[in-house]
Amino acid sequence: MPTEQKIKAVEEIRTWIEQCSIVISTDYTGMSMNMMTDFRRKLRENGLQFHVVKNRIAYLAADAANRPEIKDVIAGPTGIALGYGDPAQSAKIIAEFIKDTKAPLKIRGGVMGKEILPPELVEQLATLPSKEELISQLLGQLEAPIYRLANVLNSPISGLARVLRGYADRQSE
Repeated sequence: MPTEQKIKAVEEIRTWIEQCSIVISTDYTGMSMNMMTDFRRKLRENGLQFHVVKNRIAYLAADAANRPEIKDVIAGPTGIALGYGDPAQSAKIIAEFIKDTKAPLKIRGGVMGKEILPPELVEQLATLPSKEELISQLLGQLEAPIYRLANVLNSPISGLARVLRGYADRQSE
C-alpha cells in the first residue's frame, strides 16, 4: 500500500515532468555534498531544477504524466535535471558545470518532447548555439544580400561623387 508521502512525491514529480521542456538524467555517483550543492545552485540560478529521485517513484510519475519514454533514461542512482526554457541552454549549463568543475557527474540521456536522447545527443545539444544566437545568425544571413545590393547600387553614385570631388579640389588649387 503506497504511503501518503510516496503519493505526494509521485504527484510532485509528475507536475515537474508535465511542465518541463527537457529532462536530463544523470548519474551523480561520486559527487561530494559540496559539489552537489554547487551544482544545484548553478542550475537554480539558470531556471533549472535538479532532484535525486527513486526510480520506482519516477517511473510512476512518468506514467502519470503520460511520458513513459522518461523511464528509458532512468536507471541506477539517478538525478534528473528539469529545464523549462531552451533545451539547448539547459544541456549547455550541465555540460559546462561538468567540464569546469571536473565533476564525476555523468549524463545518462535525456527526453525532449517525446524524443529520447542518448548521452551523445545531449552533449551535442549542449554545443549548439542558444536560440538567440541562432536567430541573430539567421537575421545576419537574411540581411547580407540586402546590404550587398545597396552597395552595388550605391557604388556608381559614390564613384561619381569622388570624381567630382577630385575635380573640384583641382580647380581650387
